[in-house]
Amino acid sequence: MEAIAAAMEPRDKSIGWVVAPTYDLADRVFREVEVIVLERLRHRLIQKKEAERRILLRNMAGGVSEIRAKSADNPVVSLLGEGLDFVVVDEAARLKPLIWQNHVSQRLIDKRGWALLISTPKGKGYFYDLFRRGQGQARDAEHESWNMPSWTNPLLDRDLIEAERDKLPQRVFEQEYGAAFVEGAGAVFRNVREVATGEWKEPQHGEVYFGGLDLAKVEDFSVLTIINAQREVVFVDRFHRLDWGLQVARIRAALQRYNSARATCDVTGVGDPIYEQLRRDGCAISPYPFSAKSKAALIENLSLMLEQRTLVLPRPEICPELVDELESFEYSVTESGHVRTGAPGGGHDDTVISLALAAWQVRKVGGGFKCWRAGPRWGP
Repeated sequence: MEAIAAAMEPRDKSIGWVVAPTYDLADRVFREVEVIVLERLRHRLIQKKEAERRILLRNMAGGVSEIRAKSADNPVVSLLGEGLDFVVVDEAARLKPLIWQNHVSQRLIDKRGWALLISTPKGKGYFYDLFRRGQGQARDAEHESWNMPSWTNPLLDRDLIEAERDKLPQRVFEQEYGAAFVEGAGAVFRNVREVATGEWKEPQHGEVYFGGLDLAKVEDFSVLTIINAQREVVFVDRFHRLDWGLQVARIRAALQRYNSARATCDVTGVGDPIYEQLRRDGCAISPYPFSAKSKAALIENLSLMLEQRTLVLPRPEICPELVDELESFEYSVTESGHVRTGAPGGGHDDTVISLALAAWQVRKVGGGFKCWRAGPRWGP
């Protein structure tokens, strides 16, 4: 572990962070550091504070070195602070560029510290730009970079890797196993901003509307999306931490307002009792039980509609959460080697699922148009 090696360097004192994009990943990294210290360096352990994810070690010069695990999901709070001698960033490509620029790299200036960024590539963002600085004859003298495809790891079974090559889209395989920077490799949805040209619309007399309802699980959001027969998203309501009765009343009112829109609801987990109450209240609502197979069908249908530009989304300025979640929604490979789709760790996909449920109902409704946009793309 690079952070432990850095902490053991002989000096009077040092402090370094191990940073990860989410709390869960930061906690896992801290556990890995903790195990190595307890197994091999227990005699140098001064103090371990699990609540702060902090370890103090006696380094090779007898000085005190500190390692802290930090998550980047709330940088204004978690990344405040102190000058660092070193920082190791895990899954660095998943950090937002401004977090690296404004919160992490700034901590290294006072002590002229160093950073090691480790990651599976994810498109060509800031991590790609940093990687390029360490490549080629004109490379920056202060940067070094390497890429190591999975098949160069002697501990991994080459046959299993080749089996994954046959299962995955080529671009996903190149990114996840080949350590290649491929633009949009993991993206599930394309043309998101190209079709995000719409506005909110009031219900029209005689118009038929379709709703998709994804209900909150713990920290998630409940989202209701309504689409008209022309495949335009006309209404999105996103909320969380509301009393059960208030949720039912809010959803029922929106469906009734849009000419008693026909809705589809995720009935997995907490969705079932709310679905039952809405049905008893006279709403035209149908269940959509989630499984790996049914979710794949839902996502494939939405992906196709966006690919063919037969769906109009609200402009990013009026519904940024929808555009952000669609663009973040990705293919990824789990530690067990399975392909999954969803938001990156710690992210939300509630508006995506709500939209997909609404789009599922209009897949056989003729829209008769395609959405094209001339000129430059919308900015973020």
